[in-house]
Amino acid sequence: MADASERAVQAAIEAELRLLDPAVRASPALVSQLLDPEFTEIGASGRRWDVTSILTVTSSGSVDPESPVKVSEMSGGVLAPGLVHLTYFADNNGRRVRRSSLWRMTGTGWRLYFHQGTLVS
Repeated sequence: MADASERAVQAAIEAELRLLDPAVRASPALVSQLLDPEFTEIGASGRRWDVTSILTVTSSGSVDPESPVKVSEMSGGVLAPGLVHLTYFADNNGRRVRRSSLWRMTGTGWRLYFHQGTLVS
């Protein structure tokens, strides 16, 4: 049986993968369930995002369901009780980005608190 740390990391990985699913990204309600109210992101472009700006983009129909993000080298660790750090590579049509996410446990489950993407050559 997995210990609490392994379960926390696995739950964060599952939530991260859900957030990358084009069907989930197309639904503001589903995305909202996964984002912490205090969510912030520093995108690969350098732009700063918050919940409102992310929901505007994801609900705009700009997510291509025929071109899902390919994820590799996903790993994670527990930084403190209820706080998981994930790192991975995401490839979207040849645009490769190193990603880092902080997931925290809330009263409604695991929520993405912070995310950063850095372009890789």
